[in-house]
Order: sequence, then C-alpha cells, then structure tokens
Amino acid sequence: MSDEDLMRFCAANDITRIEREVDGEILVMSPAGNRTGRRNAAIISALDTWAQRDRRGYVFDSSTGFSLPDGSMRSPDAAWIESSRWNALSRADQNRFSPICPDFLIELRSQSDDLAKLEDKMKMWLLNGAKLAWLIDPDREIVSVHRSDAAPEIHHRPAVVQGSEPIDVFSLPMARIWG
Repeated sequence: MSDEDLMRFCAANDITRIEREVDGEILVMSPAGNRTGRRNAAIISALDTWAQRDRRGYVFDSSTGFSLPDGSMRSPDAAWIESSRWNALSRADQNRFSPICPDFLIELRSQSDDLAKLEDKMKMWLLNGAKLAWLIDPDREIVSVHRSDAAPEIHHRPAVVQGSEPIDVFSLPMARIWG
C-alpha cells in the first residue's frame, strides 16, 4: 500500500488508529480508553507548553503518522521534532505522513498494549533516528528511557521525568499520569 493509499485508508477509517509495519502489514488499533486518553492529554499539554516556551521544535499528538526510513508508518503518543528538521520538509511532505522520524517521542502503554511489542517499537524508533524515547507504563508505574547509545534506564514511579538531549530542559511531572 503506497503512502497516498494509506493516507486515504486512514482518512476513511478515522475512528481507529492505523500504523504500517516494515513488511507492509497494516495494524489497526482501537481508540484509546478514557484513562489513557486523559493521560495522553496531560503528556501533550506538558510537552506543548514547554515547546511553546522553548521555541526549538514542534509537538505532534497521537493522530500524527510519520513515514520512517525503514518503510513503516508509525504514530507515537507524543512527539517532538527540531524546528530546523521540520522546516526543511516541503509543504507537501508536511501535509502527509511526513518522511521524518521524531527527535523525541513518548509511547504510553494502554491496557490493551503488549509490553514486548512496545519494547520492540522503542528499538524501532531509535533505529529510525529518534534521539530519545520514553515508554510510560501507568499500570506498572514505570518509565523506561531509551537512547540509541545506551541501555534503557528504568525509573520506578518517578515524581518527574527529566529530559536529556535533545529536550534537556523538558521535565514531565508524573502525578497526572499515575493518578
């Protein structure tokens, strides 16, 4: 399925979340439950508030699809891209599943998500160019921080998760996520 065909398919099925695997397999996921949606809204709000003050990049929510170098199309729960990289894309590329990997992203585990698949997805993000990725698991109250140059760091019920390069001055208070 081409990027254009996938974009039309997603538009026709906008009540579901759709991603494409490297091998072309289409993944259809149900909409998030209310608690997950509330948590994701808190994450997006905090990240966007910081990005508006910081002015070095742009924030994208879970409805945004990215066409990655490996041929997959993925939608993280929250993403941030440095301004210079985003602005280098043509308007046409910005209006579709942009051929760019976020510099930073967050995946929020919902009750229906398989943990092993999410951990594989974190590796996939890094292999496609992400500099930093957080996997937040509210039920286990764990945040795993993934970087391409290091093993994942596991944090148990942190009060705040502090960013590092490229979002070194961003911090995410976790009270609304754990609550």
